[in-house]
Amino acid sequence: MSPDTQSDIKQKIEAANAEAVKRINEADPVLVDIAPAGEVIPGLKDRMILHSGPPVTWEKMCGAQRGAMIGVALFEGWAKSPEEAEKLLQSGAIKFEPNHHHQTVGPMAGTISVSMPVWVVENRAFGNRAFCRQVEGRQQFGEYSEGALDGLRLWRNVWAPALRIGLQKRGGLELKPIIAKALQMGDELHNRPVAASSLFANAMAVAMVEADVAREPLLGTLKYITNHELLGLGLSMAAGKASADPAKGIEFSTVVVAMARNGSEFGIRVSGLGEDWFTAPSPRVNGLYLPGYSEKDAGCDMGDSAITETVGWGGFVLAGATGILALVGGTPEEAMKYSQDMRQITVSASPNYRMPIFGFQGSPVGIDIRKVVQTGITPIIDTAIAHRNPGYPIIGAGLVRAPLECFQMALKAFGQKYMK
Repeated sequence: MSPDTQSDIKQKIEAANAEAVKRINEADPVLVDIAPAGEVIPGLKDRMILHSGPPVTWEKMCGAQRGAMIGVALFEGWAKSPEEAEKLLQSGAIKFEPNHHHQTVGPMAGTISVSMPVWVVENRAFGNRAFCRQVEGRQQFGEYSEGALDGLRLWRNVWAPALRIGLQKRGGLELKPIIAKALQMGDELHNRPVAASSLFANAMAVAMVEADVAREPLLGTLKYITNHELLGLGLSMAAGKASADPAKGIEFSTVVVAMARNGSEFGIRVSGLGEDWFTAPSPRVNGLYLPGYSEKDAGCDMGDSAITETVGWGGFVLAGATGILALVGGTPEEAMKYSQDMRQITVSASPNYRMPIFGFQGSPVGIDIRKVVQTGITPIIDTAIAHRNPGYPIIGAGLVRAPLECFQMALKAFGQKYMK
């Protein structure tokens, strides 16, 4: 390849990456609905379960993913017992597809079926929509007890409908101001969305009262949203997905537009490489455990929640969210280093989401596979920990690094496509 050709390709890459980051930064995510998944998610059908991460079969699913699938089959009434549910899932009668193939994301196992209400976020700058299920600490981690399923039923039958009435009365809820303010209040919008959750609860409490939601569901929903510190995660995930999707499919762009894990594999998608996944074994999480659990109980990393890091939140802004260290481990000095390192592997900084700790510089945005491979620095991700076996709730939380192999594979594919 001649020097002129190399220079031409480099210029095309830089222009494409600038466009990708421009689209992410211009995103205007707005919560427009809270609706049953089957009514709003494109391509979601009955007897189908969407899941986190790249594609996976029943045979290759981790324990927590299997447990979550069993929980969905029971929740939807497809089976009457865990044993019956497992046989049904093994038989092939239920179709499994990744959330990301349907404009959707989900925390941990990420399981979504037709009757589960989801957050509906519209990116008003580009007209695309994204979806995310609610966040809870039981079924999505692989527990399928009646108690775990009751939480899903309350979300479907009480909390989501009440919130939907309030949201309709309000005419939607802009998320960009909430995200920006929450970051300045010490959130990182992944494992610690406490401020975002509170800001959302404040807005929706008034909206539900003004919409005259009946007293009993109103009180139940108010108790739910004012005591759920992770409520904002589902919103930030849907906002992240809605923000990242317009950056897909830009020729010559080396910007990552998705990172996701299913407990078996970690995968990334790259703007200039279409719909292909580049995968490596899902890594182990370095973290802290709830009482009664230890590293020997842990499964590998899972969930679509790394969409927050993909758009520059989560682990990328740890320096400004050191309160989370009590949950995931580490020191303030390490948190500062993580955020500084992420600037070395990204294209630019956000003009919207700023970090007071760095003199209000913008959060790092636009993970560049070239820079990851050149520096050997991989994205740092906040995450929770699921059990290696089915039937358990959350067992801990921590930090994890994306596998370098994913980026190396993607860069090789990029070279084969664009540098022949």
